[in-house]
Amino acid sequence: MRDIETLKKENMNLADKIYIFDTTLRDGEQTPGVALTVDEKIQIAQKLNNLGVDKIEVGFPASSKGEIESAKKIKDLNLDSTIVGLSRSLNVDVDCVLDADLDYIHTFIGTSPLHRDYKLNMSKSQIINRAIETVEYAKDHGLTVEFSAEDATRTERNFLFDVFGEVISAGADFIDIPDTVGILTPIVTHELITDIKNNFHVPVSVHFHNDFGLATANTLTAIECGANQAHVTVNGLGERTGNCSLEELVMTLKSAYDIDLGLDTTRFYSLSNLVGRLTGVKMPVNKPIVGDNAFAHESGIHVHGILNNSYTYEPISPEMVGHSRRIVLGKHTGANALKSKLKEYHIDLNDEQFYKVFNEIKSLGDSGKCVTDDDLVAIAITELSSARETPIVIKGLSISMGANVSPTATVKLEIDGVEEETASTGVGPVDAALNAIGDLINDTLNIELEEYNLEAINGGTDALADVFVICSDPNGNKSTGRSINQDIVMASILAVLDSINKLLLINRTE
Repeated sequence: MRDIETLKKENMNLADKIYIFDTTLRDGEQTPGVALTVDEKIQIAQKLNNLGVDKIEVGFPASSKGEIESAKKIKDLNLDSTIVGLSRSLNVDVDCVLDADLDYIHTFIGTSPLHRDYKLNMSKSQIINRAIETVEYAKDHGLTVEFSAEDATRTERNFLFDVFGEVISAGADFIDIPDTVGILTPIVTHELITDIKNNFHVPVSVHFHNDFGLATANTLTAIECGANQAHVTVNGLGERTGNCSLEELVMTLKSAYDIDLGLDTTRFYSLSNLVGRLTGVKMPVNKPIVGDNAFAHESGIHVHGILNNSYTYEPISPEMVGHSRRIVLGKHTGANALKSKLKEYHIDLNDEQFYKVFNEIKSLGDSGKCVTDDDLVAIAITELSSARETPIVIKGLSISMGANVSPTATVKLEIDGVEEETASTGVGPVDAALNAIGDLINDTLNIELEEYNLEAINGGTDALADVFVICSDPNGNKSTGRSINQDIVMASILAVLDSINKLLLINRTE
């Protein structure tokens, strides 16, 4: 029986060499709201070069002096990647690419009826003549030329082939098929690229947009049919909904097709973060390969599998792309996940303590909260630091507040098995509750609150309140107390009682 992968490869017409043409600095910068400085473009270009992409399209030199400057500065870095400049089918645009000292030009002209009639107001013959003239002019000036028939996928097939035939005769080194508005499907892509490869014998490039979420799928199909080069962007940035994603394409080729393009894939995550930070376009958490949740797990079943063998619920390891695995805590968390997390933070709990923490995590998850690592550490430390004996236990709490009226707290405590209740006012609900506690325990132990600290563990209105206190008694003893709770008043009461119970134990053993 033949291997499945061998069977799949036999059904493909793969090119001997597949080039990665990155256009993050050109089409990616055309993402609405994105504008990169020269220095920012240089940073990204250096990262792309270190990653190992074959070609970097650094911009559209004819659009501004700044574009010429940035292209020239990147070219002067002498990177291993080939530096490319975009050009309309106009000789003046070619001159701007030459002014930037570039050796490779990507020139284009619209070919579809929509572009001919509504954008260019040119006939078919005029389009062909303009394309030929520009390619010949660029070749005469020593440039490597890639020609794009803009909106190729909505161009009449016969005319598209006429254009390609003429520019190839004029010297074009690559022909590019742009799916300008992302209307291709994999089946149509298969038919189109196969037809082009059967009719032309120059390298074929594809530039697919993501309007229907199919840019990566269509690009993979084109490669299966013999496309020699794929235009991509980091994080799939670009006009409207973007382009084929660099990281998605490369990792799919490597993992699903067993095609290694020789890129240092461990740089993907840091590159994605850099581009996201410089462009201001934050990636969705569920973005494949580089999203925050790409290697995150919460379900107890999934985590159990991951801890035994990561490939049970991960197609690739996070290390392959410079990412890291996250075990997320919440209502789906299993005991194995929690134990793994506690081990990660070197927190050792006995069984009773463990299940108290476990139940607290579950309870927070049921209330709709995603528990962070900081939450877990705070909850576990609180459990570890809690007094083993609790002479004083909170049994009830109610707060009443009104306009222009001091808050009143009614607190019920069990003190050595006897329930007592009182009410007190304060400048706020926390102050009122602590005043009530002071009144209730005054006969048992006179304490002074020396320090009170409140922190929100993370952002959001549902953040856990982390209260830390230091209390002292008349004998000079001091004790800390800490509590984590979604309710600030309850967190404060529990932290103070934690400290008071420790002081009581100290006094009763002296």
